Amino acid sequence: MATVERSPYLLTAARIQDLSEQRFQHPLHTKAIRYTKSMSEGVGLQRLGLHLVRVEPGYATTQFHCHHQEEEFIYILSGQGIVVIGSSTYKVGSGDFMGFTAPSLPHSMLNPSTTNLVYLMGGERKPFDICDYPHLQQRLIRCGDQRHLYNWTEDNTHYLQCWP
Repeated sequence: MATVERSPYLLTAARIQDLSEQRFQHPLHTKAIRYTKSMSEGVGLQRLGLHLVRVEPGYATTQFHCHHQEEEFIYILSGQGIVVIGSSTYKVGSGDFMGFTAPSLPHSMLNPSTTNLVYLMGGERKPFDICDYPHLQQRLIRCGDQRHLYNWTEDNTHYLQCWP
């Protein structure tokens, strides 16, 4: 059997190490900053996103949110975090897994420790999604590359929440 140097289906540990980190600051949360290496693009995945994420001490991963259409998951590789899921708070660490169906309870995570929090984050890439930010009372609607952020109305009559 011949050995091939590179394959479009394989990202070796060395290639992942060489991927550049992309800094992402959540537009609705100034203390939500993460550094991401996208692995799914390296093997041509189009309907699934998979990212190696690093969050520095004292920072959050995202704004408290939930999706209507896209499922997502997080697998902690190293470090410790505090995750809020719905109205409950949990300590998480290396080896812990979280999965969020669509729709799901809103969730977010914080790195309260003195070391980096590192995890795999993955999820669907549907052409359309609705993301609610309940603490901000806002809704993001994404259709392709278009994104529109709306404030909830006072009576919320035309906004359905995505959690029970």
